[in-house]
Amino acid sequence: MNELQTVRKKSFKEVTGTVVKNSTVLIGGVLVLMVIIASVFSPYFITLFNLQSLLRDIAFIGMVAVAQSLLLLIGELDLSVGKVATLSGIFAGLLMTTAKINPFLSLAIGLISGAVFGVINGLLVTKLRLNSMVTTIGMQAVYSGITLVITKGKAITGIPEQIFFLGKENIFSIPIPFIIALIVVIAIVIFVRKTKTGRYIYAIGNSRDAAKIIGIKVDSIRILLFGIVGFVSALAGILCVARLGSAQAAVGNNWPMNSIASCVIGGVLLTGGVGSPIGALIGSSIICIISNVIVLFGVNIYWQEAVSGFVVVLAIALPSILSIIREKKKFNKKEIVNP
Repeated sequence: MNELQTVRKKSFKEVTGTVVKNSTVLIGGVLVLMVIIASVFSPYFITLFNLQSLLRDIAFIGMVAVAQSLLLLIGELDLSVGKVATLSGIFAGLLMTTAKINPFLSLAIGLISGAVFGVINGLLVTKLRLNSMVTTIGMQAVYSGITLVITKGKAITGIPEQIFFLGKENIFSIPIPFIIALIVVIAIVIFVRKTKTGRYIYAIGNSRDAAKIIGIKVDSIRILLFGIVGFVSALAGILCVARLGSAQAAVGNNWPMNSIASCVIGGVLLTGGVGSPIGALIGSSIICIISNVIVLFGVNIYWQEAVSGFVVVLAIALPSILSIIREKKKFNKKEIVNP
């Protein structure tokens, strides 16, 4: 019996690993193809200025998407990431400007506040047994309301220039936000692939009840992942403050849906258990390239939002469409065999 279970476990791991690897390679190929096409049709795409701007955009959405992939792997999601980023950035900005606290200490407090907001989301979902989508939609409104009460809808200016390098400077022509995003991605990939908790994530995503039976502390891991997502969202929000030179209430409005779409495009299943954080980064790169090309081609700003929204909806709907097509093919085969 034990040998049979071992064979099944190995078989499952091999199949899952193959699916993740193949989907990542495929979507990576799509990314390369898009870069080639964009370079051919727009000479401005491969300019240094445009590439640096593109990498900065990828950095913000990419790090949030990679963190979001952790929740999707266990069958959860967080739609409050944008407002967590905004509120954390506002807190850090107020500490720097109003409280006159050391800018880097203020940034650290902002990061901690983001982790706290994420843990609050996790506690609500696990302890009250609430649906994560509905819960985080509600918390999104809470964080947004707090932000508006604090700022009265106005940007917080007077941010110390000594932190601007985090959002504006480059190292060997590579934007610092992108370098930080790569560090986040590497850390999360190591966490998922090399730690016991990381392996438990896939077990929970495949069967939460089975994971509980074998002794995995499912709720603790769920809360931890919500905390990580809050922390990374806060990091993205704070880097935005450094990039813009001000803390604004409108930052991160499109991050929730774009982060989820990035994961889906990158091969992370919404139902959990299958996918890779690297795929989420590739997916976010594809979304950012689409937005960048739209701008380069001079498409009307109103159409830009419509096209971006369509891409997001298509990315989320694509797995369901493919599933329906597969079911119809199976049904047609049965009819042919048994007329």
